[in-house]
Amino acid sequence: MRRTLIQALSLTTALCAISLLAGGTYAQAQSHPLVNVNSDGVILDGYDPVAFFTDAKPVQGSAKFTSNYNGAIYWFASAEHKAAFDAKPAKYEPQFGAFCAYAVSQGRTAPIDVKTWSLVEGRLVVQHNSRAVKLWNADPPGLLKLADKHWPAVIANGGKQIDVKSVK
Repeated sequence: MRRTLIQALSLTTALCAISLLAGGTYAQAQSHPLVNVNSDGVILDGYDPVAFFTDAKPVQGSAKFTSNYNGAIYWFASAEHKAAFDAKPAKYEPQFGAFCAYAVSQGRTAPIDVKTWSLVEGRLVVQHNSRAVKLWNADPPGLLKLADKHWPAVIANGGKQIDVKSVK
């Protein structure tokens, strides 16, 4: 029992150290967010999250301007966008780990197409495809509430389908 506890503590310490070395924070190291990133850890297919708010369109970011936040690497089109994000990352981060918001409202994850984005209640949401956009657009505020309700269970289930009827 004691040996298992020591091994678990050692693993936690190692994971925290790795996260800190990668530019994360201790709080981020303790949490293991579910994020939709590519093989390099980049979120939103490398698109600038601030641009959705300021330019009203997807703008490709650059590896020259990067930030780490909640388990993902963000790329920005300019130093100004990076600074805006760094000042208020929660304002600009895509909701639901940059997974399809409609899918999360249904209790699962799905990949995204950045061209299917929208701002709902000041929050960046992205959908999987035009079908998901059509379904989402039937009730954006209601589906956003459902996605918020299901997201913790989706995270806990590693992004796999959850029984939405069991979520309170």
